[in-house]
Amino acid sequence: MPPAPLHTLIVDDERLARRELRRLLAPHDGVDVVGEAANADEAEDAIRDHNPDLLLLDVQMPGDSGFDLLERLDAVPHVVFVTAYDEYAIKAFEVNALDYLVKPVEPDRLSEAIDTVRERTGDTDPQAVTAEEEPSPALTAQDQVFVKDGQRCWFVQLADVRLFEAAGNYTRLYFDGAEPLIHRSLSYLEDRLDPDRFFRASRQHILNLSWVDHVTQWSKGKLKVTLEDGTEVELSRRRSKQFRKQLSL
Repeated sequence: MPPAPLHTLIVDDERLARRELRRLLAPHDGVDVVGEAANADEAEDAIRDHNPDLLLLDVQMPGDSGFDLLERLDAVPHVVFVTAYDEYAIKAFEVNALDYLVKPVEPDRLSEAIDTVRERTGDTDPQAVTAEEEPSPALTAQDQVFVKDGQRCWFVQLADVRLFEAAGNYTRLYFDGAEPLIHRSLSYLEDRLDPDRFFRASRQHILNLSWVDHVTQWSKGKLKVTLEDGTEVELSRRRSKQFRKQLSL
């Protein structure tokens, strides 16, 4: 049975570079180039229109960079960075991208990158979601987000985020020993996250229910939730009642 089509969006400010990537992709069965974009604004529109499985993404472009584009998305598809600069290739490795390609792109390296994407799509199938879309469908635990905090960047599967904590108009994410901020409010995330997996525990916190280790009775009908890493979150009486109902406690 042939693999599902790999819907691919090419994002590069150079027209000749986009044309060359199309030419190199042509021999690959099942790779469907659904569109092109020359900058971050065009790419965001194309992502909304085509919902690609894969971005072949130039890092350095006039205006917003490839990293800036990814920060705009609530959830990101699979990404292979394309760059003319080794320093950006190294950074791409640091953010745990699927792969990176250094220009001029060699056919063998592109084939390796496509194979890597194929292997990963067998495990997860992240869907691109732009910030302007309606909050349905919810972001699931299988979706991944791009997080940039200073010079550090991550691709993070939402399943790995154990706690979301309000910080004004920002939210702090807790995962794998990291605690970066993203420019999304906790209320915004509450509207987007799957309510069967992520629970609004208080004005300050959203919990990933899969990370709950145990629950204890607190004061005056309140509950205290302890996560697997030892983090404790106290629930209000109203939230405690909702928590008991949702988890049939």
